[in-house]
Amino acid sequence: MTRPARHGLTLGPLVAVMFFTVSGGPFGLEGLVGDVGPGLALLLLVVTPLLYSVPETLLIGELASMLPVEGGYYQWVKRAFGRFWGFWNGWLSWIYSLVDMAIYPVLFLQYLRFFAPSLDRFESWLVALLLIWSATWLNLRGTRVVGIASRWFVAAVLLPFAVLSAAALVRWLSGSPAAPFPGKPFHAPGTSFLAALGIGISQSIWNYSGWDNASTIGGEIDQASATYPRALGRTLPLVTAVYLVAVIPVLALTDWRRWSDGAWPALAGSLVSPGLGIWLAAAGMVSAFALFNALLLSYSRIPLVLAQDGLLPARLAATDACGTPRAAVLVSAVAYSAFALLPFGGLLAADVLLYSTALALEFAALIRLRQREPELVGAFRVPAGTAVLVALAILPLALIAVAVALELQSRAIGVPGVAVAVVLGAAGPLGYALLLTRSRLPT
Repeated sequence: MTRPARHGLTLGPLVAVMFFTVSGGPFGLEGLVGDVGPGLALLLLVVTPLLYSVPETLLIGELASMLPVEGGYYQWVKRAFGRFWGFWNGWLSWIYSLVDMAIYPVLFLQYLRFFAPSLDRFESWLVALLLIWSATWLNLRGTRVVGIASRWFVAAVLLPFAVLSAAALVRWLSGSPAAPFPGKPFHAPGTSFLAALGIGISQSIWNYSGWDNASTIGGEIDQASATYPRALGRTLPLVTAVYLVAVIPVLALTDWRRWSDGAWPALAGSLVSPGLGIWLAAAGMVSAFALFNALLLSYSRIPLVLAQDGLLPARLAATDACGTPRAAVLVSAVAYSAFALLPFGGLLAADVLLYSTALALEFAALIRLRQREPELVGAFRVPAGTAVLVALAILPLALIAVAVALELQSRAIGVPGVAVAVVLGAAGPLGYALLLTRSRLPT
């Protein structure tokens, strides 16, 4: 008997998409090491997945398994608490995406300048538009195409790091005398420990965030109830291993003060060969494109499901023969093109705070659904009661609260970011009231 054809994302492509909705490889970790110091950076790269990502993946895994639907977290919160709270969760995620998606063209340009250092502002914006609309073209071809492309992008990003890490590891272990473990100084001199900790937690959370992002394509995943939790179980160890294997041996052989944003090509060029540095710069461009591409797939489903619920124009709810919401993808691309023009430096605290608020709603939804609809069980369920679920939810949220509290000590960085997050988050209820008035739907 022949098996039925699969039309959605299968496990391998979903892992690849999830890799880019969360990580994209070790790019960006250079800045973490240089900002907070090698010892603290390595500690955070180990502790953050344990306190933050493991609890999050367990809770998100159960939610995605019990409700494997298009719209993901929006649908979870709406089912648990009603239309308004679902909208606000979607609003927070969409606003967060506007800031988040403006980062990836900047990362692309950072590595492009390795080849073309004299790009002016206008040329840089044109390159950013080229990245955005190339990813849009790929998204319009369908979810499966994005998944297949993401698998190739994973290989393109990780292969040069494998070469770099292997070469550095051989030199490190065969050195005479062997280089010490790269953990000193513990935090960057000239910076207080608490300030370094606040910056470090926010950056490490950002590098381990987004396990719920791919849930928005739940209706486009093959056997999603079982596949999504399995993908989480494969992607988290992959991301953690990639970070540690890339950073530790190279850090052991280089001066940590050389580690800054965009430094991977220079580090590889001095440690192995200029050719490897060129390869890593090209891989950095691939990573930035793949991140934008996968996240466009995820974020574009929010206007889709809002339109399906009558909260946005009906045209955004239309899908083509492949199930792709073409209008929602195009509207998202236009919004991101506009935001690519705006500077977002120093708003990491806003990113983290907006995301954590949306995440808190999702965790609360799981606890509410467990209590109100105990028969709602998917292929994966955390084998624990409500008290354990609450404890698991508290761990990542407490880590975020510590990061925001420490960043608030920096008036130049933390305060503007938190202020922006509060204003944008509070605009959600006003936006809902306006949409409700126009749509004339019941609350």
